[in-house]
Amino acid sequence: MNRAAVVAAYRLGFALLTLSAIAAQQLDLAARGVLNPVNFFSYFTIQSNLIGAAVFAIGAAAMWQRERWTGWDLVRGASVLYLTITFVVFALLLSGTDVDTAIPWVNSVVHQVFPIVVIVDWLVDPPRSAITFRRSLVWIVYPLVWTGYTLVRGAAVGWYPYPFLNPVNGGYPTVAAYIVAILIFGAVLCALLARVGNLAAARLGPRAATGTPTRP
Repeated sequence: MNRAAVVAAYRLGFALLTLSAIAAQQLDLAARGVLNPVNFFSYFTIQSNLIGAAVFAIGAAAMWQRERWTGWDLVRGASVLYLTITFVVFALLLSGTDVDTAIPWVNSVVHQVFPIVVIVDWLVDPPRSAITFRRSLVWIVYPLVWTGYTLVRGAAVGWYPYPFLNPVNGGYPTVAAYIVAILIFGAVLCALLARVGNLAAARLGPRAATGTPTRP
């Protein structure tokens, strides 16, 4: 089995594992009569994992077809950023907090295992063309949109996915401080992920990871 097949296989495997974890948690919540589908899919954790699983599944198919689309690495980088934020924010702010991932193995998959795998994948199969810091900043658009949606919906329905976004806990100045801190952290991560990806690509050489041709 060549390297491209190995990468494709583990991407598909982890995509299926992540989707299975999300489905298992939904079924558990439904069985206990506490599932609110809109709330569940409003968690950044769930959305970022779904994005990552989709990127992995599409990336696996591209590997098997030996094709690579121009701009795809920018999409991959976005999923790496979102899952890195999920990993770090959960570890620093949410560990021990009820965020609707009560099943232990599900919690481990969506907050730790899959984010780490996605980060490692970025190094194993780095971007083929250099990603500048300026280009990488487009990755922050989705977290900004998600934050706006969360605050507007939270004010309307009285539910927030995470305590640090709930103005009951310190008021809007505290919420704003958390948002600014996370966005600054996100911008730093953009620079770091772009830099690390570029360095890994330079070390491996052009198309060294899989030999997959680029498709316009």
